[in-house]
Amino acid sequence: MPILPSPPRAEAPRPLGNLPRLLRDPLGVCLECARRYGDIVDLGVPLSPTYLVSRPDLIEHLLVEDHRSYIKDRTTRDLSEILGDGLVTSEGDRWRRMRRLVQPGFHRERVASYGAVMVELTERMLDAWAPGQERDAHADMMALTREIVARVLFSADVASDAAQVSAAVQGVVQRFSDIPPGVPLLRQIPSPGKRRFDRAMQTLEGVIYRIIAGRRASGRDAGDLLSMLMAARDEAGAPLPDRQLRDEVMTLFLAGHETTAAALSWTWVLLARHPEIRARLLRELDEVLGGRAPTVADVPRLRFTEQVLLESMRILPPVWSIAREAIVSTTLGGYAIPRGAQLWILQYVVHRDPRYYEDPEAFRPERWEGDLQRRLPRYAYLPFGGGPRVCIGNAFAMMEAVLLLATIARRYTLDLVPGHRVTPEPVITLRPKHGVRVSLTRTRAAPPAD
Repeated sequence: MPILPSPPRAEAPRPLGNLPRLLRDPLGVCLECARRYGDIVDLGVPLSPTYLVSRPDLIEHLLVEDHRSYIKDRTTRDLSEILGDGLVTSEGDRWRRMRRLVQPGFHRERVASYGAVMVELTERMLDAWAPGQERDAHADMMALTREIVARVLFSADVASDAAQVSAAVQGVVQRFSDIPPGVPLLRQIPSPGKRRFDRAMQTLEGVIYRIIAGRRASGRDAGDLLSMLMAARDEAGAPLPDRQLRDEVMTLFLAGHETTAAALSWTWVLLARHPEIRARLLRELDEVLGGRAPTVADVPRLRFTEQVLLESMRILPPVWSIAREAIVSTTLGGYAIPRGAQLWILQYVVHRDPRYYEDPEAFRPERWEGDLQRRLPRYAYLPFGGGPRVCIGNAFAMMEAVLLLATIARRYTLDLVPGHRVTPEPVITLRPKHGVRVSLTRTRAAPPAD
């Protein structure tokens, strides 16, 4: 058999290669490498072959056709420090079994039933807002989506814990910002940062275990996802232990609110920077809603609202990267992939490819008219990942984002506070590093189109 070549290697200084640059600016470095070296490139990380994969058919091969040759990468496995052995981090039979248990909670009819609660909680948040206020829109979106997930999936009220939980989530994310995934031993060194992380985890676990204990004590079947998990039995007829329940609830609680909050936060930023697009959004809301709050039945008619979100997640995808580790020596795109190699897919890079998106840096929601998603190559747009491990809550997240965007935008206009710098920070998700400071005004009816 012929010996296959290795992927082209990016220029990298010795001895640390491109690792310092990747830790400092993974988005910029990967975008530069894809444009300079092509669809598969060795990023020049010493002692650990690390390849960036950017072409849709190669991504499909990696995530779908040859997915059994890979497991979640080291970075994702490091998240077990937070998520335990939940859906995001588990592998093999355990993952398949839990996916089957959780899936009914995200069936189309069940997701649709969540819509009224999503709008109700959003209206309640807006009742506490006032014109002229300055707010951190990202903090507000985090608190709102966190409350929605707790209510609809676990029938729990976390409003009384909002401040504590918010600080705890920030503490967890900050730890992974200070010491990036991939070097877990550094996070075990005793330090003030380690102590803050431990306190944050104690807070989050306290909330999760309280939800589980409350349900066990009540003995009621609330018909929600938590009830499904608690009713599940293993092969021996035993219920899931509290630790496994903790891992799944923690995973769904954190993953189920963080990404949607980030998507909405970036959408407010982009709309504030493009008032003509915001005006078109308001015209659609006027036409479809006529001054009332949206319902699930309105979602299919809010086409431009959905396009705004699709475009926001293209330019600033909350899930900015997916990665895998080869567990056998394999091939990809005619190149040899050694066992143990880390393979990175950056949505941030793929979504900016001019082969698939005209003027890719521009915020143009109208590009999604005419069903662009069907015309694109598969895996040229993957805000929720792909393959067997595609995000289980993708339909939930899209419906939630449309309803929340419509509910908020019809009542308030959010303008960026002058001088506030909004900086993308690629940690567990793509977050606004310093929040999103906005000033509020009452939304007025949008002017007619020219």
